[in-house]
Amino acid sequence: MSPAAVPPAPPGPGGGPGAGPVPEVRRRLALALDVPDLAAAGRLAAGVGPWFGVAKVGLELFSAAGPAAVEHLGGMGFAVFADLKLHDIPTTVGRAARVLGRLGAAYVNFHASGGVDMLRAGVEGLAEGARDAGHAPPVALAVTVLTSDADASAFDTRLRAAIDAGCGGVVCSVQEVAAVKRARADLVAVVPGVRLAGGDAHDQRRVGTPEQVARAGADLLVIGRAVTAAAEPAAAARAVHEAVARALAP
Repeated sequence: MSPAAVPPAPPGPGGGPGAGPVPEVRRRLALALDVPDLAAAGRLAAGVGPWFGVAKVGLELFSAAGPAAVEHLGGMGFAVFADLKLHDIPTTVGRAARVLGRLGAAYVNFHASGGVDMLRAGVEGLAEGARDAGHAPPVALAVTVLTSDADASAFDTRLRAAIDAGCGGVVCSVQEVAAVKRARADLVAVVPGVRLAGGDAHDQRRVGTPEQVARAGADLLVIGRAVTAAAEPAAAARAVHEAVARALAP
């Protein structure tokens, strides 16, 4: 399964010859909009839009703005990652996933610890909702082990559950990307816990720099505070984009 399609970059600041956004890199970069206000999220997203093609809506923003967050950011031209980590009985998860599929989310995640039946219900619900609304099929992601957890011993079991349930990808740390690709090369590997060299790891335990994560083979890099908390978020976003472009260059 390929990562979700990302629209072309909106007009943005220039930077000299060869310094513009690289479409292949832009579609790999997701901005974690972990803020409690949709207007603030929209401003942050607009500022980094030339460099990041995916907007991640997590629990904080979704709790504040609900489905409007997915619709608004999608309307701005971003592929939207609904980072809600659904985990409940299969029927409930399937129904919630159907709603998210109808909204047009490009990525939706589920806790792999919920088991194969729950994950499969999520996969099927997403596909049904997207089909009903005429959207492209979203990528169902199984969260293996949170990057804030130093103990990744459950990873193998949860990766197998994701594969057996038909998920299109997994969320993992940089340390597990190689194992994901060995298990199934077409799985989309989504990596949070991306931090700039020498930067604060905050509450994350299993982290990597943008260059390390890109070279490891991640399909989508999720980056939040390293950009959103920077003095100049647009400049930080551009620096991340350029670092990933260098890492992926032949």
